[in-house]
Amino acid sequence: MPVIHLVRHGQASAAGADYDVLSELGHRQAAVIGAELARRGLREPVVACGTLRRQRETAAGVMAEADIGGAEPAVDARWNEYDHLELLRRYPVPEAEALDGPRGVQAAVDRGLRAWMEDPDIPDTDGWKSFAAGAAAALDELAAGLGGGRDAVVVTSGGVLAAVAGALLGVPPAGIVALNRVAVNGAITTITAGRSGLSLLAYNDHAHFMGERRSLLTYR
Repeated sequence: MPVIHLVRHGQASAAGADYDVLSELGHRQAAVIGAELARRGLREPVVACGTLRRQRETAAGVMAEADIGGAEPAVDARWNEYDHLELLRRYPVPEAEALDGPRGVQAAVDRGLRAWMEDPDIPDTDGWKSFAAGAAAALDELAAGLGGGRDAVVVTSGGVLAAVAGALLGVPPAGIVALNRVAVNGAITTITAGRSGLSLLAYNDHAHFMGERRSLLTYR
């Protein structure tokens, strides 16, 4: 049975000039993810990622550490993250409700994501349903192309992971927002592709960042 490992990219450079680049810590996370996937004994893995630089850099680090040779990752924009900055502009938090620091940013993103999901006036091509449908289609196509004894590794982002897991679990919008909120950089979500379809085995597994590697644990 094929196993698909969906990996959230490593930490991006929030404090840098270009957010869409892995931080030094993000590169270290990518190496640890690669070692963890190698430990799991991947079977002739197919590797894919989105077009975002932080996703491609994570994929490169994972492949190097896991010693996955062969072709370059299959790049597919449907694995890309939604534009959280656009959501914050489109659905601003009222000044009276604004919070400072990381908690405030997360609360604003949660609010924007929920508003986007429930906005009746947004065009279908620019809405949450289109975003989630694209992620689901990318996953279905990937699974359909895997043989019975072959695995896949996909480097993507938190919003895609929440959309996919939410769809497989049948959770409402509030549940998807909650899944997105707890996504860990470099966590692994595991899905199997069997005769009955796709099944979610594990979401946001980050045991490889515990114990002596706890300093590598980040959410943003």
